[in-house]
Amino acid sequence: MPSRSYKYLNAITVAFVVIILMSNLIASIKVTQIELPIFGNKISFVAGLLFFPASYLIGDLLTEVYGYSKSRQVIWSGFISLLVANLMIKFLVALPPDPHWGLQEAYSQIFAIGFRVSLASMLAFFCGEFCNSFVIAKLKVLTKGKGQALRIIGSTCVGEFVDTLIFYPLAFLGDPNFPPGLIINIMIANYCVKVLWECLAYPITRKIIAFLKKAEQEDYYDINTDFNPFHLDENGDLKDSK
Repeated sequence: MPSRSYKYLNAITVAFVVIILMSNLIASIKVTQIELPIFGNKISFVAGLLFFPASYLIGDLLTEVYGYSKSRQVIWSGFISLLVANLMIKFLVALPPDPHWGLQEAYSQIFAIGFRVSLASMLAFFCGEFCNSFVIAKLKVLTKGKGQALRIIGSTCVGEFVDTLIFYPLAFLGDPNFPPGLIINIMIANYCVKVLWECLAYPITRKIIAFLKKAEQEDYYDINTDFNPFHLDENGDLKDSK
């Protein structure tokens, strides 16, 4: 069956890749602090936490509107982009600087993302995003398209849980600066913030999904879909499943 042409799929793919790169390579470098106006307490967190949950929002609407196979292609685009960006950064940092350029030390410190952290980030992203997409696709079929809030938020809970469970232990366990108790506290806090972010964003997500379904004339159900994340064929179906 020939592939359909969509108005907004390419733009959504670009937005997804940009958010992944920004949240993993740039925003993750800075630790910021804000004061909660109601409670009067200050909290510190990695700035990437402000952007990364948006990747799950995009993953939700991709699967909800276009189906798992299209979402799978976009996730692979994000993963490959993240891999290439990490390799490029390591190459650029390793290049010998001009002796008259005095910013090499600062440049190296800013982008001193260890191989272990980079690997953990990519693996967690890959597994979390595919779990998110799989859950929303399956729930949509099981609920016959009803209970959209349940599958949008529920899939994010699963995807973010897998992402958090993989990233923090793999990146920091055994590091003397991150004792196990601190890692657990960070995992719980970050997971709760990400899920809360998704809950608060759901009214906007619902409107975007409604707009895309109408504009694209698409509301895909993954009834006979091949869910293998490594199968990148064009339609991704075991047989026609529209």
